[in-house]
Amino acid sequence: MAEQAWYKNWFNSPFYHKLYFERDEQEASAFITKMINHLRPVPGCRMLDVACGKGRHSKTLAAMGYTVTGIDISTDSIEWARQFETEHLDFFVHDMRLPFWGNYFDYAFNFFTSFGYFNTRREHDDAIRTIAKSLKSGGYFIIDYLNVHYAEDHLRREDIKQVDDTVYTIHRWDNETHFYKKISVADPSLSRPLEYTEKVAKFSLGDFTDMLSFQGLQVQEVFGDYQLNPYHLRDTPRLIIIATK
Repeated sequence: MAEQAWYKNWFNSPFYHKLYFERDEQEASAFITKMINHLRPVPGCRMLDVACGKGRHSKTLAAMGYTVTGIDISTDSIEWARQFETEHLDFFVHDMRLPFWGNYFDYAFNFFTSFGYFNTRREHDDAIRTIAKSLKSGGYFIIDYLNVHYAEDHLRREDIKQVDDTVYTIHRWDNETHFYKKISVADPSLSRPLEYTEKVAKFSLGDFTDMLSFQGLQVQEVFGDYQLNPYHLRDTPRLIIIATK
């Protein structure tokens, strides 16, 4: 259980949000807009944002005219996101490994490598099963993951990042099955630095194809970056999969 707890503690930390939610909002919004223009969903259709964080992508989708539900394991993130709830946008604290609404959504999204955190393959299969069962027949699942082979070739071992008065010292490494990132947080409010270690599974296109097909989802398209250019094994940074039920 100690190993399992890293994402629960880290995702609820204010230092997590400070580090990651300074990300380029313009790039994220542009990617979502490009994906929606590619998919052409019917106005008003129902969408599930899996591991939605503080809901920034859910808000973008809702603003485009869709009915959006965001789920995330982080209570703090969902508490923040709920201030933005409307008739067409709602949020729930939920573990993606556990069943959610069945045969309800037209689209499900998992953005920006919000997967691969669990200890076992079975837990990841459970998460895919939750998503598959949440979709109507003919529904779409879009997952945006890192490209393992590209990440291996471009792994930046050390980084120091400062956000306001908070200094993050980052050390990265990998083995055959996972990427790791140890983050040391120094802040004037802390008596001593905090440390968190992220762990993300090395899931390839073949792994996802197997996991998806086992739950009745078939891969339709694969892209390699946020401009939706073709996927290449070692030359593109992302693995973006569109699958249908």
